Amino acid sequence: MLRKITAIPRKLFPIVLCCLALTGCGGSDNESTGGNDTVTSCSVTDQNRYFLDYMRENYFWYEDIPSSVDPDSYASVNDLLAAIRSDEDRFSYILTEQEYQQRFVNAQYIGFGFSTRINGNRVFINYVFNDSPAATAGLQRADEIVAIDGVPVATLIANNSYNQALGSADVGVTAEFTWQRPDGQQFNAVISKVEVETNTVLAVERFQVAEREVGYYVLNSFIDRTGADLNEAYDALVGVDELVIDLRYNGGGLIRYANQAATQAAGNNVIGQPFVSLVFNDKNSENNYTSVFELIEGVQQLDLNRVFVLTTGSSCSSSELIINGLSPFVEVVVVGQTTCGKPVGQSPDPFCDKRSFVINFETVNAAGEGRYFDGIEPHCTAMDTLVADWGAAGDPLLDEAKVYISSGSCTTAGATALHTRTRLTKQGHPLLQQWASEH
Repeated sequence: MLRKITAIPRKLFPIVLCCLALTGCGGSDNESTGGNDTVTSCSVTDQNRYFLDYMRENYFWYEDIPSSVDPDSYASVNDLLAAIRSDEDRFSYILTEQEYQQRFVNAQYIGFGFSTRINGNRVFINYVFNDSPAATAGLQRADEIVAIDGVPVATLIANNSYNQALGSADVGVTAEFTWQRPDGQQFNAVISKVEVETNTVLAVERFQVAEREVGYYVLNSFIDRTGADLNEAYDALVGVDELVIDLRYNGGGLIRYANQAATQAAGNNVIGQPFVSLVFNDKNSENNYTSVFELIEGVQQLDLNRVFVLTTGSSCSSSELIINGLSPFVEVVVVGQTTCGKPVGQSPDPFCDKRSFVINFETVNAAGEGRYFDGIEPHCTAMDTLVADWGAAGDPLLDEAKVYISSGSCTTAGATALHTRTRLTKQGHPLLQQWASEH
């Protein structure tokens, strides 16, 4: 067992059980705990003063805030957050209310509908949203964008003009893309930006491994539409013998849908048992809360006693909760790379035209295990190499899971530790990085 999960001191764990009657205790990048009317005005000065007071009361690491801070000396609450956050904190951030509503609630952004990764002077497609202009044009995962408006991508990157070539985030902005498949086939299309619907389940497949029928789905985020997307996925997977949940790019989101995904997978093996406990700072221990496994918006349950989870360093927050929450009750086989390491969460606080997502609590499972700040290590290692669209043979992560299903062990290469996770910077929350990759 390679997972670096630390048991929380037992004196902390029982106190979370007394919060079962509470609602709206918050979550890891979770829904708002309610508005406030304590900002006297929305001037920069008043926002900064409010935010500093909020941090001193509600921040999980409030003791690390310098005792002498002049909130009036900062040009924005973002600057203030950067100055006072704990050295332990890689995850706190602030969104505008518009950004929050657009991404978490409306599940939309203005763009072409694809996510990319840049390797040197080359750009590849990580994923494409259903029914987006990019999907309609035929772009697929693992395709390489070779030119935009006739200019080679390598030239755009060398001239620092790649982002400019993609255009502004406005409906109707148009670009001509040239791309090629891994087999060398080349395509060309003019694509215009729209309000892209961000489906959170990117693919669902069923396939045979030896005599086992395996279900596989790719879950990309936990936002308001995730519950319905999960239902569609599990409806298509009824009767499978094994389940592979692909969380390789999932930067986190709402706890309740991590709960739903885990509960629909393990079903009667976990329903009613503690899924996650939220432990707040000592000023707010009355908010400590335990969430039990429940279907939430789910309908189908698979009742599996083993679940495979595919991860990379971008698998964060609620993605890690699926692993940690299920582990005391069913076998969880993690395949891929070490996760981001976020055993803490946020209860978003709205003020003026913003919502602050600062760390309010830590998370532990039914065994009192948490504090995996160095990430959850895989049982079998594999690199996230782009080879074809989702579910295709040759994907190192999925192939490694198939080997384990058929043989009960990792490949020789998969049993070798890969120390590939890059520790995030203070500005590097995986959810923000994930959104930044989407165009």
